[in-house]
Amino acid sequence: MTSDNLQDKVDITFIGAGPTGLFGAFYAGLRGLSVKLIDALPQPGGQLRALYPEKTILDVPGFPAVKADNLVGELQKQALQWNPILCLEERALGLSPLHNAVGCDDPLCWEIQTDRAIHPTRAVVITAGIGAFEPIRLDIPSLKKYEGRGVDYFIQDVDAYSGARVLVVGGGDSAVDWATNLSRTAEHVTLIHRRDGFRAFESSVRDLYASPVDIKTHYELKAIHGSDHIESVTISQNKTGEEETLQMDRIYLALGFKANLGALKNWGLETTNQRYIKVNARMETNLEGVYAAGDIALEEDQDPLNLIVTGFSEAAVAVNHAYARLVEEGSVFPGHTSSRAVPL
Repeated sequence: MTSDNLQDKVDITFIGAGPTGLFGAFYAGLRGLSVKLIDALPQPGGQLRALYPEKTILDVPGFPAVKADNLVGELQKQALQWNPILCLEERALGLSPLHNAVGCDDPLCWEIQTDRAIHPTRAVVITAGIGAFEPIRLDIPSLKKYEGRGVDYFIQDVDAYSGARVLVVGGGDSAVDWATNLSRTAEHVTLIHRRDGFRAFESSVRDLYASPVDIKTHYELKAIHGSDHIESVTISQNKTGEEETLQMDRIYLALGFKANLGALKNWGLETTNQRYIKVNARMETNLEGVYAAGDIALEEDQDPLNLIVTGFSEAAVAVNHAYARLVEEGSVFPGHTSSRAVPL
């Protein structure tokens, strides 16, 4: 399948409009490239806006603390100043070279097939976050009954927890941060974790222990009780087997997500560690003119960091190297933005 709209070809297309894709779109516009963003979600922002809009983020330069939704809003404003083409609610399904297409004499010419259109582009940067994902669920028979009726896997409306008795399950950043944040407005928050230590920033753990949250380590959720809505839960101490019943109104399961590459697995991309697209130091994949950045990209023999700030850096690296390939005698080094006029 080839595109009949090669005149609509852009210089660079980002697959994924999360923080990395938005910053990459801004940076490509800064270098004078025409840009398109494709995302399956109805609005830009990726996981931050879809899953954690109320989460407080502490590790982005220039923001001592910023709500995820506000950070995305600023990134969107920054990217849109260059008028990129936004293609939302489109799921990328395929990627094919267009080297031999009629009207395409560009050695770096690709087409991206989505469930709604075909998009010709000179270069591709895959910024799809963790790819296709679904929440990790506990093997509790009554769990599904309460999903959407008190059991949540992400928090979009923090006001829904105001005055409630809340159980948070998990030991990572989301569990620790949300337990602390919810304790400010909830009637009571209990955090249970099956292990002793927490996998979260040290400062966040300190804030947790300084909060009124009831912290119970080596505990697991065993059962949920109630009629139409949650009324109580049974938790179990996994060292002694002792069980305890707690009165609860809501449960937030912060157990992470199962991620996979989805349709990207069929694009001929080399992968590493099962769920990452393999890249080199220039963020190049094994496909010429196709780059990857952010949580979905990983250099061989490196440990994944999966941080917003590293995604920003990788997006800039990918764009600058793409620019050098797309522009005759183009330089990887962009110069300093302080020496040029930019829109305000």
